[in-house]
Amino acid sequence: MDWLKNLPVVGPLAARLMVTHAWRSYERLDRVKWTRLAAAMTFTSFIALFPLLTVSAAITAATLSTEQQKEIQDKIAEQIPGISEQLNIGSLVDNAGTVGIIAGALLLFTGISWVGSTRECLRAVWELPDEEENPVLHKAKDAGVLLGLGGALLVTLAASTVASAAVGWIARQCGLDEHGWGSLLLRVAAFAVAVLAAFLLLLYVLTLLPGVEPTRRRLVVGALIGAVGFELLKLLLSGYIQGVAAKSMYGAFGVPVALLLWINLTSKLVLFCAAWTATPSKEAERAEADGTDGDDVAPADAAPATGS
Repeated sequence: MDWLKNLPVVGPLAARLMVTHAWRSYERLDRVKWTRLAAAMTFTSFIALFPLLTVSAAITAATLSTEQQKEIQDKIAEQIPGISEQLNIGSLVDNAGTVGIIAGALLLFTGISWVGSTRECLRAVWELPDEEENPVLHKAKDAGVLLGLGGALLVTLAASTVASAAVGWIARQCGLDEHGWGSLLLRVAAFAVAVLAAFLLLLYVLTLLPGVEPTRRRLVVGALIGAVGFELLKLLLSGYIQGVAAKSMYGAFGVPVALLLWINLTSKLVLFCAAWTATPSKEAERAEADGTDGDDVAPADAAPATGS
C-alpha cells in the first residue's frame, strides 16, 4: 500500500501511520490471514457458549435465591448482550442436577476444542509451528488450561459484579441523580474496574494459552488495548441488540446473529492484541537485520516459552 504515500493530502499521514507499531501489527495479521483465524475462533466460541451458559444457569438455579438468580441473569445480559431474553433460569431449578451434568459434559468437550483452536490461532499469529506431542496428553493439558481460564474468568466476573453492586449501592446511599456528575463518575469507576478485570484475563490469554513470553511493555500495552476495546464492544453491541437485533421484526435470528457479530469482533480484537505482543519494535527488527542483539527482543519472539 505504498501508493498511499504519494497521495497529495493523506500521503504524509499515511507515511507516518505505516511506521507505527499498530500498522506493523496489522501487517503481521494480514500475513497470517487473520480473518480465517477469527472465523475459526468465532465458530468454536459460539459452539462452546451455550453449554457454558447452561452450566452457569444450572449452578445458579441450585444455589441462589430467586432475587439472586435475577441479579445473575442481569449480569449475564450485561456480559453477553441480548442473551437474557433466551434464558429462563427459574425453569432450571427443578432439573438443575440433570441439566448441569449433561451441559458440563458438553462444556468439557467443546471447551477443550475451543482451547486447542484458540491456542493454534494465537500461535499462528506468532508464526510458530504447531506443537507435536501425545494427543491424549495434549487434551489433558487443554483441560487444565480450560480450568485455569475458567477460574480466571470467574475472578474477573466477580470483581466486575462487586464493583457494579458497590457503585449502585453508593449512588443510592448518597442520593445521587441518575444523570448527574456523581453517577457519571461512579459509572466511569465501574468501567475502570471492568477494564482491569479484562486486562488481567488477557494477560493469561496472551501468554499462557499460546505458550509465549512477549516483552513486558508490549504485553501490558496489548492487554490494555484489548481490555478497553472489549468493554467498549460490550457497550456498543448491547446498544445494537437493544435497538435493532432484539426487535420482533427480526424474529429468532436477531440475537444469534448479533452474538456471532460480537464474538467475531472480540476474536479479532484478541488476535490484534496477540499481533501487538508478537511484533518486535523497530529497533529490534533493525538489530536482528544487522545480526546484533536488541534490547527489546524477548526469547519468545522466536520460540515458545519453555514448559508450555
